[in-house]
Amino acid sequence: MPDHDALTAAPQTTWSTIREAIRGSHQDFTQGPLGRAVVLLAIPMVVEMAMESIFAVTDIFFVSKLGAAAVASVGLTESLLAIVYALALGLGTAVTAIVARRIGEKDPDGAAHAAAQGVLLGVIVAIVLGSLGSIFAPQLLALLGATPAVLTQGTGFARVMLGGEASVILLFLLNAAFRGAGDAAIAMRVLLISNAINIVLGPCLIFGVGPFPALGVTGAAIATTIGRGTGALIAFLTLVRGNHRLAVGVRHFRPDVSQMRALVRLAGAATFQFIIGTASWIGLVRIISLFGSVELAGYTVAIRLLIFALLPAWGLANAAATLVGQNLGAGKPERAEQSVWTACKYNLAFLTALGVIFVALAPTLTGFFGHDAEVSRVAARALRIMSIGFPCYAYGMVVMQAFNGAGDTWTPTWLNFLIFWCWEIPLAWLLAKPLGWGATGGFVAIPIAFSTMAVVGAVLFRRGRWQVQRV
Repeated sequence: MPDHDALTAAPQTTWSTIREAIRGSHQDFTQGPLGRAVVLLAIPMVVEMAMESIFAVTDIFFVSKLGAAAVASVGLTESLLAIVYALALGLGTAVTAIVARRIGEKDPDGAAHAAAQGVLLGVIVAIVLGSLGSIFAPQLLALLGATPAVLTQGTGFARVMLGGEASVILLFLLNAAFRGAGDAAIAMRVLLISNAINIVLGPCLIFGVGPFPALGVTGAAIATTIGRGTGALIAFLTLVRGNHRLAVGVRHFRPDVSQMRALVRLAGAATFQFIIGTASWIGLVRIISLFGSVELAGYTVAIRLLIFALLPAWGLANAAATLVGQNLGAGKPERAEQSVWTACKYNLAFLTALGVIFVALAPTLTGFFGHDAEVSRVAARALRIMSIGFPCYAYGMVVMQAFNGAGDTWTPTWLNFLIFWCWEIPLAWLLAKPLGWGATGGFVAIPIAFSTMAVVGAVLFRRGRWQVQRV
């Protein structure tokens, strides 16, 4: 038989693999060439995460036309939403781990049950947090150092984004279930539709195109929420139709305390993990905001571009998590480990190439987000500094997701705490204030911290304790 492994196969096999990945593969990922399995899962996951990154840059592209205060209001709100994303990612990590393990064990009914119970938990979390976020939006912005101009423009944006966070949580959870089952192409298509809606509605509601009212920065929030909400609805309807690996029925949504407890146990550590990591970005924003709206706006533009690069790379990390979970369920820990190193190599090639482009073209890339020369100058400096760490980001994100896919959510949690809070934030403060580097000190701390994460994570992963986790 011909060698179908990864991208080194014959051209016609490569293209057939790409078509199969986009269409949706029915391969058993616990068997066959490992490289091909990584590619079949990674392509739709990379596209899915690219769609998430387009969400991130679409709003800031249009909002940047409204001035530095509008951009800063988006940056501060995104820092608050980072907590919501952490909760969604935590729940999604638990769902992916359990669904993948059940699929590997050839227990599709158990996988469907775990997915349904995860959705129930997500609804509860979304109702509570959405209500609180919408009510206290201006106070939360002020707590992060928002100026009066930012509060004036950004309160409406924050209320809509925080109040509509159910769309974020449910979209993350439903797509996490599909990824765990190996149906990554479904999650990809859902994000494509969500993005299309956001891209069309965004400028209409921000600038008042045609019959739409000009709502300014608040219009961006409404468009994003409608786009995500539509995607979540499509994903849910796809889930309950049951014509894929996950066949979810009404009976699976009956509350199951034991299954919810298992999900909460994994999700609790994973959520804490992501809260620690994402809250560190709030700490960085607070340090950078001390140096004015221009520095904060420049950082916001740069971080959006960074997210644009890293979210597709996160797709490869998610592919590794699915392969780890399914192969552990099938009793193949060696194959699970090899899938991680294979994904790391692909991610390294992708991010290194992208990092070179970002460093070389930083002024051009940041110039797309407005005509304020000072904001663009700060953004270009920040982007170049942060892009230096791309090769280490590649390994770090894959290894962290591999731990999560195995159900070992505590190892990356402790690493996030030690590296981001005990190392990155103090380093950023030291460089920015006592050493007088200003906002640049905060930018420099980011690649240093993520490089540390990659090295320490790889060392711990090689020890293999993640192979004995039960989910």
